[in-house]
Amino acid sequence: MAEDLTTTITENAKGPKRAQGDAGSVEQHPLPDQIEVDRYTASKEAAKKGLGVKMTKVVPPGAV
Repeated sequence: MAEDLTTTITENAKGPKRAQGDAGSVEQHPLPDQIEVDRYTASKEAAKKGLGVKMTKVVPPGAV
């Protein structure tokens, strides 16, 4: 999924921001917003894989 999103962002960056024709006009989301979505999606995928920070409490053996 991340590859598809990265490819989409790259293709969007190559194309025009706004297009207009007989059928109407189209405008894409700003590139910074697309990059932010890519980062957010990547962080969610990393969290699912267990790559996030995990806090644990270490108790030495024999401690009461």
